[in-house]
Amino acid sequence: MSGESIRPLTRAAVREIDRRAVEEFGVPGLVLMENAGRGAAHLIQGLLRGPRGARVAIACGGGNNAGDGFVIARHLHNAGIEVELLLAVDPARLSGDAATNCDIVSRMRIPTAPLWDEAGLAANLPRLQLAQVVVDALLGTGSSGAPRPPMDRVIRAINQLSAATVVAIDLPSGLDCDTGVPADPTVRANMTITFVAPKVGFAERGAAAYTGKVHVVDIGAPRELLSAAL
Repeated sequence: MSGESIRPLTRAAVREIDRRAVEEFGVPGLVLMENAGRGAAHLIQGLLRGPRGARVAIACGGGNNAGDGFVIARHLHNAGIEVELLLAVDPARLSGDAATNCDIVSRMRIPTAPLWDEAGLAANLPRLQLAQVVVDALLGTGSSGAPRPPMDRVIRAINQLSAATVVAIDLPSGLDCDTGVPADPTVRANMTITFVAPKVGFAERGAAAYTGKVHVVDIGAPRELLSAAL
């Protein structure tokens, strides 16, 4: 589903929908994350030129954006697609739903490579060049300001890719959700898969150069919450 017919939401509005879905309607956060990741994985599969030989690299940071990346990895792996996770945050620092999904992909033995220290960056950043599709699951809507190390290094490496299709999850890392102002650096995506609704910053002048085509994925939040936010 494209996002043109859905009214954009602010960072605060999306957070409130998530909060109320969990606290008032009893929808577990893991269910919302599962729906988001599964929907994103379906769209990513459509980009691949056949599953055989296709390779997807997913760059994960911390928090729920990384959790979405882990769910995406699981569904792509189950579809027979070669997936590698490049982790910009030590998994020991993850918590909540993101940690749960990280544990699942670890038990599934989906390949992972560290990017959270200098040795990992030097050894594994070049692996991005091997992928047909690179997924940016580094920073979510809660991020603001310039990305800090090692995120900045990973973003710059993604932007140097010439052959891969870059897909941002929820928003390109470095782009402000509300203002649409890009930080230095900001991921330049070919496609952004965003959840619930487009973000208000996407409509700002110049933001489209970073988002690429925007697709909206329904995460299963009760429709009453979305109607109230609109």
